[in-house]
Amino acid sequence: MARPRENVNREESPKAKINKESIKEALMIFKYVSPHKWTFLGGLLFIALSAANTMTFPFLLKKLIDSAHGPLGGVFPWSPDKIALIMLALQALQMFFSFFRVYLFTSVGENAVADMRKDIYQRIIMMPMDFFAQRRVGELSSRITADVSQIQDAVTTVFAEILRGILTLITCLVLILLISQKMTLLMLSVVPVIVVIALVFSKFIRKLSRQAQDQLADSGTVVQETLQGIANVKSFSNEWYEINRYNNSIRNVVSLAIRSGKYRGLFISTMLFSVFGAIVLVVWFGTGQMRQHLLSDGDLMAFVVYTAFLGGTMAGFADLYSQLQKTLGATQRVRELLKETSEDVSASNVQLQDEYQLKGNVSMQHIKFSYPTRSEITVIKDVSIEAEIGEQIAIVGPSGAGKSTLVSLLLRFYEPDSGKILFDGREAGTIPLTQLRKQMALVPQDILLFGGTIYENIAYGKPGSTLDEVKAAARSANAHDFIMSFPDGYETVVGERGTKLSGGQRQRVAIARAILKDPVILLLDEATSSLDSESEALVQEALDNLMKNRTSFVIAHRLSTIRKADKIIVMEDGMVKESGTHEELITISEGLYRNLNKLQLFES
Repeated sequence: MARPRENVNREESPKAKINKESIKEALMIFKYVSPHKWTFLGGLLFIALSAANTMTFPFLLKKLIDSAHGPLGGVFPWSPDKIALIMLALQALQMFFSFFRVYLFTSVGENAVADMRKDIYQRIIMMPMDFFAQRRVGELSSRITADVSQIQDAVTTVFAEILRGILTLITCLVLILLISQKMTLLMLSVVPVIVVIALVFSKFIRKLSRQAQDQLADSGTVVQETLQGIANVKSFSNEWYEINRYNNSIRNVVSLAIRSGKYRGLFISTMLFSVFGAIVLVVWFGTGQMRQHLLSDGDLMAFVVYTAFLGGTMAGFADLYSQLQKTLGATQRVRELLKETSEDVSASNVQLQDEYQLKGNVSMQHIKFSYPTRSEITVIKDVSIEAEIGEQIAIVGPSGAGKSTLVSLLLRFYEPDSGKILFDGREAGTIPLTQLRKQMALVPQDILLFGGTIYENIAYGKPGSTLDEVKAAARSANAHDFIMSFPDGYETVVGERGTKLSGGQRQRVAIARAILKDPVILLLDEATSSLDSESEALVQEALDNLMKNRTSFVIAHRLSTIRKADKIIVMEDGMVKESGTHEELITISEGLYRNLNKLQLFES
């Protein structure tokens, strides 16, 4: 039989040890619960009422059984009919308590988790590029899905069940002590045995469970990598290879999970045997007490029911303990993410402020840079570049020269290890990131379009744009005609990553997006290198329109895109080797630019 979905989610969450530090980390949940504290307290009230109501059942059952020997004396004349009616009335009340307990905790859990997801997503999207370079997309999405779902289970179910269990445990202990101290002590004598079993098994099961979860994560990585590279898989006819790779990974998951399930089943069955074995022992002892007239029939029945509640609660604590471990693990990972240092970017749509308005002068002075993940390799070595307002600066050179890295530094995806980047004579660090990037636009070689419509993708350059504004940008980008050739026009859905459009069409949509943004500084990272001649001509014309009256940095692959540049920077091995116009550089004997021009090879 298939396992319920919520259990699958729980199994995917690695566990954490329950200690002072992990519990302290878990208290972050209450930051999100506090706005709904009155609803939460209402849920706690109904838990208490539900538990108290449940505890009246064995007591009334005792009275009902004892009343079989005749009406009971006391302040209230207990008759079987009245007792039965009271029991039915209390059960009806229990329905009321249970409904509001579940409803209120679900309301708190859903709202708290929604706020948590918003904070996590906001924190992730505001992280610096280095953060994404060190983490997989699947890992980050898991924080919002699997981990937060585990926390949601804790708020809506696990926490409530733990409180309910504690109340039941305390109440049952008090009541069975009032019925018979000897039977209670006998029953409690097996508790140390149960605790030892729990400690031994839980440590071993936790280790197996972690191994199974790690293997499951590996299988998820196989799926992610295969689907992202599906074109390579199909072009090499390697469907069979990927299927075998995934099957082997899943086979290991199943093997580890079954092994973990065996020990978990042995653990639970041993716990149940120990608990209910104690009940048998207690009943056997209780029958002797009845023969000595120390207990009534009702007393024994009430004691057995209370003990069953107690045993069921203790057995349930084993699973709740496991769920609590997973919740603590989830909160630790979420907490770690929320504590990460994000970029100083705005989380709201702020307007460009006059004091940060750029004109277009850019100066890179003695820049030196190494990627944080490869600090031993210096990618940029003492590079200096000057760009005046409206100039077109072309950057060329062999692969690995550091051309694209310069674009990343201009966008402040990374900060240089030394040197300065100035915009209009002002250091880049003094301009808020949002204000700076609002005035820059990037058109990369590998265009990523979102899975919506063409209109939505172009309007992404300036959210809230009208259709007329989008059409004007598309015309400037030579995109309007091909867009209108589609039956749905600007409402055409481009597909995942824009796969329904050709390379040239995607490039022109990206250029239209940049035109709509109307940037002061334009960054083109080999925007025409992978296009055919016809598409290149259309895209190049669109780029020429885009670069008018803008300071542009063009990483070039083909000569046709940079011959008219105001300045050409030739890079090699992270350094500027040559600088000048096309006419100046072509005359340098044995120059790098001249050799590249001769070979017609301009790679990134």
